[in-house]
Amino acid sequence: MNDALLRGLVPQVLGVLVRRGHDFATAEDAVQEALLEAHRTWDERMPDDPKGWLVTVATRRLIDLRRSEAARRRREEAVLSEPPPGPVEQADDTLLLLFLCCHPALSPASAIALTLRAVGGLTTREIAEAFLVPEATMAQRISRAKRTLSGEALSSPADIAVVLRVLYLVFNEGYAGRVDLAAEAIRLTRLLARESAEPEVAGLLALMLLHHARRDARRDRDGALVTLDDQDRSRWHTDEIAEGVRILTAALARERPGEYQVQAAIAALHDDAPTAAETDWVQILAWYDDLLALTGNPLVALNRAVAVGEVDGPPAGLRALDGLDAALGEHHRLDAVRAHLLERAGRHDEARASYLRAARRTTSTAERDHLTKKAAQLRSRPEVR
Repeated sequence: MNDALLRGLVPQVLGVLVRRGHDFATAEDAVQEALLEAHRTWDERMPDDPKGWLVTVATRRLIDLRRSEAARRRREEAVLSEPPPGPVEQADDTLLLLFLCCHPALSPASAIALTLRAVGGLTTREIAEAFLVPEATMAQRISRAKRTLSGEALSSPADIAVVLRVLYLVFNEGYAGRVDLAAEAIRLTRLLARESAEPEVAGLLALMLLHHARRDARRDRDGALVTLDDQDRSRWHTDEIAEGVRILTAALARERPGEYQVQAAIAALHDDAPTAAETDWVQILAWYDDLLALTGNPLVALNRAVAVGEVDGPPAGLRALDGLDAALGEHHRLDAVRAHLLERAGRHDEARASYLRAARRTTSTAERDHLTKKAAQLRSRPEVR
């Protein structure tokens, strides 16, 4: 590269461009880009006519710029001629995508899977594990959902119950370790709450905040799971708890209770207790009675059994588990709750066996480590007679 030659050519090339009618500043920028291109290519072979080469390259840059400016003006004119966007688009395009993924043309299962993929950013494998189906099956389900949505418009609103369920699933995926997803679920639910007066939307937002407030205390320094009873409550975020309680109070005042509001009420009672020993289990049990009446969900009955064990004693909690084996099958949480109640009842050998069975059945590494540790702690503890 002959720098002296280039210094002599620059004013000549710039003069040619200005003479052809280009403004000085734009022409100078084009010459500089031509020089950069020369530095990239002339090391291999110097052109026979360096000046003509620079003029040609700079001119091409000017033509590209002119075309780009013309395209930009056409785009701006097209945007100005379009009708104003609707309120959801103004709020957030992600919320628009969320409602599209929950379109009434889709089944609830397909809507959840597609939203977790498109909005939540989960892989097909992660979604398949959540649904306990093979990855290939989930891939086909998502592909069918996309084909169903092809050409569909948002002329019909999505089912708000499906949208809330999807948001809750996204939050739970984040709360289990992917905090970015939990924060995104809260952000989307805030947007939805601004657009909807439905008390359950506020209830879900309150529930998320009340759970998210404990996030820093859910793991120890080694990353191991810390259960609610053993968490350092000074690490809970009191600002999120206060906001969650405020939102929940306003939602309950509308006297249209739903499952998310009731779950939030239970979470608020846990968050309100200064220590685990001071937890108001009597109120929590009453709320679980309401929640079970609303949903009939066997997992709710499982959580209620824990509250029964706290209020009426471990034997009563164990009796509350009767009948849940048929409904929950080999769900690891059934074994974990049974182990907890057996441990509190002093039946340590049975508790240890249940903890180990739960550890084998869970798909979460953190839960497996925690349950295995609980079983190991019981190895040397005597039975209570």
